[in-house]
Amino acid sequence: MPTIIPARQSDALPEPFRPSGRGAKSNASGRFESTTSEPVDDGWHSEAPARKLKTTLIRDAARTIITTNDSPDISFEQSVNPYRGCEHGCIYCFARPSHAYWGYSAGLDFESVIFFKPGAAELLRKAFSRRGYEPRTLAMGSNTDPYQPVERELRITRSVLETCLAYRHPVSIITKSAGVLRDIDLLGALAGQGLAHVAISVTTLDPRLARTMEPRASTPARRLDAISKLAGAGVPVSIFTSPMIPGLNDHELDALLEAGAKAGASHASYVLLRLPLEVEPLFRQWLAVERPLSAKKIMGLIEGTRGGKAYDSRFHARMRGEGPVADLISKRFARACRANGLSRKVAPLRTDLFQVPEKESDQLSLF
Repeated sequence: MPTIIPARQSDALPEPFRPSGRGAKSNASGRFESTTSEPVDDGWHSEAPARKLKTTLIRDAARTIITTNDSPDISFEQSVNPYRGCEHGCIYCFARPSHAYWGYSAGLDFESVIFFKPGAAELLRKAFSRRGYEPRTLAMGSNTDPYQPVERELRITRSVLETCLAYRHPVSIITKSAGVLRDIDLLGALAGQGLAHVAISVTTLDPRLARTMEPRASTPARRLDAISKLAGAGVPVSIFTSPMIPGLNDHELDALLEAGAKAGASHASYVLLRLPLEVEPLFRQWLAVERPLSAKKIMGLIEGTRGGKAYDSRFHARMRGEGPVADLISKRFARACRANGLSRKVAPLRTDLFQVPEKESDQLSLF
């Protein structure tokens, strides 16, 4: 039986207990739980097969759908997140700690217990139709990926885009999934009116690193292909080279931006690795398993960008870091953008076209 221990971020699970195809190496309870249970190595498990961890879907009966934001270092004011948790399993995901609010782990639970909002489109229509609503660009993917694998069947993101098109409402998407191409018809129609922008996150060109660091996301090649196809359909596309992780993928920055520009990206951005709350021990566990010989060096470089700590939550500093390593990444990014003709700012999307569609039962205007 699993041993009950005080809540903490324990060591990685013994190898036979680690599920294949997932990013986190443990499932320790979050900061709000008093106890946690995990399998322990008792010397008898050497022949145990790797667990197959299935994804569990939980219906989220949300009453509102738009989240507002006033952080001074974030470019959007409102967002919609069709899902909580993310099957992509990116080990570095800053959204992992949000699962702790619901009594789940930021580790394996975050990538296998997914909350979905089936009423997202209807809630959005109600919000758009309220008297006095002022349209502002709606960000999708700011917390968890709107095109994670479950979207193939649930199609919640597509319903949100259909609503935005019906109301002529601007929308911006961040994703690391080639699944975005399924909705190229809607995105092309929105972009034709200046109402859509897509950022494709490409963290590495090395498929082996991508496989372990973000196991269920599209391969780097498929993401670059998505940039090409979106640009070909007239959709403004950015390459989002985030997170930059000193000592792990920062040496690829120039190559990433060059590849993005060749694929058709017109803009670029990046964020330095963030390790808030439970993300830090999860990332350390991942390094110990996947990069044991360089783990200490990588964490030393990360801490060098955060004043000797693993994370600095101050506005502005949290996105870019400080110190020589962070400054060098910033300068390299600026130079590579200039060399590849990439803009560092995305043109504002239009808000003047917003219009609440007339219902069939509405009385027609006399004028």
